Amino acid sequence: MGSDSFEQRAVISGVGQSAIGRQLDRSGFQLTLDAILAAVDDAGLTVDDVDGLAMFPGGGAANVPGYSGANLYEIQDTLRITTTWKQGQVEGMSLPFYAPAQAVATGEARHVVVYRTVKEGSAARNAGGRPAYGSVHPAAVGPLAWLLPVGALSPVCQIAPYAARYMHEFGVTREQLAWIPVTQRAHAALNPDAVYREPLSVDDYLASRMISTPICLFDCDVPVDGATAIVVSAAETAPDLRAPVHIEAMAGVVDGRPSWEQWEDMGRVGHATGSAMWNRTDLQPDDVDVAQLYDGFTIEVVWWLEALGFCGTGEAGAFVEGGERLALDGDLPLNTWGGQLSGGRLHAAFGHTAEAVRQLRGEAGDRQVRDVEVAVVSNVGGFEAGAALLTR
Repeated sequence: MGSDSFEQRAVISGVGQSAIGRQLDRSGFQLTLDAILAAVDDAGLTVDDVDGLAMFPGGGAANVPGYSGANLYEIQDTLRITTTWKQGQVEGMSLPFYAPAQAVATGEARHVVVYRTVKEGSAARNAGGRPAYGSVHPAAVGPLAWLLPVGALSPVCQIAPYAARYMHEFGVTREQLAWIPVTQRAHAALNPDAVYREPLSVDDYLASRMISTPICLFDCDVPVDGATAIVVSAAETAPDLRAPVHIEAMAGVVDGRPSWEQWEDMGRVGHATGSAMWNRTDLQPDDVDVAQLYDGFTIEVVWWLEALGFCGTGEAGAFVEGGERLALDGDLPLNTWGGQLSGGRLHAAFGHTAEAVRQLRGEAGDRQVRDVEVAVVSNVGGFEAGAALLTR
C-alpha cells in the first residue's frame, strides 16, 4: 500500500497508564485523567495540542459493573479541550486506535487521545465475585436472551466451546497450552506494574480449578482497576513529537456471523483479519520481533498465532510447547508485559499497544527485547478481531 495507505499518515505518539491494581482507591474518572495526562506528556505535547478525543466503549455499551470508564464529555470539560473530532467507540471497533488513525489521516484532527478505563477489580470485590454479563439489566436482552437460559453468564462460557472444539480437532493438549500463561507470568515478573508476578509452573496450571471446561483459572485474564490512554497524531507532526511509532498496517475483517455462538468454523478465528493485514504491507511474519496478542483467554493467543501466520492451523500447541519460542530471547517474544493473564485485563488491546510502543522505543526496562523494529498487536477475535503492525 505504501504511502497511499491511511496508516502511513498516522503515528502513535504517546501512551500513558494510571496505577494498575486489583482494587484501587481512585475513581474511574481520576484514573482516566492520570492516563491521559501521562500519554500527552509522553508524546511531548500539551493538553492544548489535543483536538480529538475518543473513548472505549461508548456510552451505553457497558453491560457489567466496572466495565466502562469516565464519560467522554466530562473528560473533555475537565481538560478544557476544543475538539474537531470525537467518538464514543463501541465493541467490535477492531483496534482502539483504528478510528483515531483515520481521523488524523483525513485531516479531521491532528492529535487524538483514545482511552479505556476499567474498575472491574473493584466491581468483582464489591459483588463478591466477578459480575456476570447482563447483570446491570433488569431482563436479558439481545443475544443475552439466548445465552443466559443455558448458563452462559460470562465470556468464559462462550469461549470454552471454541477451546474444546479446537483441542479435539487438532489434538492439542492442556500441557501444551499451559506454556502460554507460564511464559507470560515469567515476563510479568519483570514488570513492576503487573498484578501477578510470582512464578507459575505447568504443574500449577494443571492443578488450578476449572472455570468452564477446558478453560481453567490461569487461562483467564485478571480483572483490575486501571486506565490506558493512547495519543494518535498526524504523521506530518512527527518532527514535533518525542518518539513516534509508525503504523505499518491495520485490518479488522469479519468473515463470519457477528455472534460468538454462531461462528461457522470454531477452529479458525481471525484468519481473514490476519490475511487482510499482511496484504497491506510488504512485511512478513518472520519480520515481527515481538507479538502483543490479545489474551482474554489462552485460546485467543492460539487463534492469533495461527491467524497471523506464525504457525499453521492446528499447529499452535507444538509451537508454544516448552515456551522457548515465546521467551524474551525467543523467536517470537509473546506479551512481554505479562499480558492480561498476569498483567491485568486492561481490555481492547490497550495494554498490548502500550507495551508494543515501549518495546519499539526500547523503554521496556528489564523485559526489553533486543533490536525491536516490528511489533504486532491484536484485539479479541471473531467478530471483534483487529490486528496491526507497528514499526520503529
